[in-house]
Amino acid sequence: MTFCSDVQVEPLAGTAKQESVYVLFEWPTAWSRDVLDGHTFGPGLTEKLKAKLKGVAGLQLIRRPGRAGHERGTGHFRCFVVWAREGLVQDYTLNGPEDILDLDLEHPTGTCLPLVLVCTHAKRDACCAIKGRPLAASLACEFEETVWETSHTKGHRFAPSVLLMPWGYSFGRLNVEAGRELVGKALHGEYFYPANRGSGLTTPRGQVAELAVARQLLDASETLHYGDLTVDATDTAAAGTAAVRHRDGRAWDVELEEKEASGVVSSCGDKPKTSRIYVARRVEKRSV
Repeated sequence: MTFCSDVQVEPLAGTAKQESVYVLFEWPTAWSRDVLDGHTFGPGLTEKLKAKLKGVAGLQLIRRPGRAGHERGTGHFRCFVVWAREGLVQDYTLNGPEDILDLDLEHPTGTCLPLVLVCTHAKRDACCAIKGRPLAASLACEFEETVWETSHTKGHRFAPSVLLMPWGYSFGRLNVEAGRELVGKALHGEYFYPANRGSGLTTPRGQVAELAVARQLLDASETLHYGDLTVDATDTAAAGTAAVRHRDGRAWDVELEEKEASGVVSSCGDKPKTSRIYVARRVEKRSV
């Protein structure tokens, strides 16, 4: 059988899940296809959760990798509120999903706590279970407190698909060796470029632009940390160009080209389609 993630006809850059605030709630039992479709938490609570989260935060269900994570008893559940723009995580212990309704999602607080979320959401797409679960289990053997299984992360065609918190970066097509390096660097806040799909804090074209600058700096043997680079949404030098800034004051203009990628299979069983993508054509440093 050919899985959607076996069809690799589009670049990873520019495909990250866009979100700035996340609620990560531990839920060991079954996840329905859409965790807010009413089948996971029931229709009444689901509507309240949707009202709480709409336009404010995204919800990811998480659990510990392996059979133990699925069989964990009820009673107390870990919950993390992540503010990706600030790079902060607040850790809670809740009695149940209804306690999400009482969380403060408006005022960033907490610490920089790296969390690696590997999508294993089988009911959303088979790729995530078949490719995600072995990766999560392997990484958890070495980084037990850092690695979690998670629900849909957008982009199962890139399985294994990973979200890196608290910075909100997406990664895809990770093998175990690359996964270990990603986690090891994340524990020190260091930027990992291979398999990086981009930052969820910006648009697809902004993600491509940032990654182009990051690669240039890393190729020059600079040490780069998450949060060092930001995409200026208002300062564009010209149409088709995105501005990227470093926290130290340096800035670059990245020339982008919109192209087509044909033969993209979005989910297992879907017919191939053509998607629009961005590629970086030129990176030019601005003069001081």
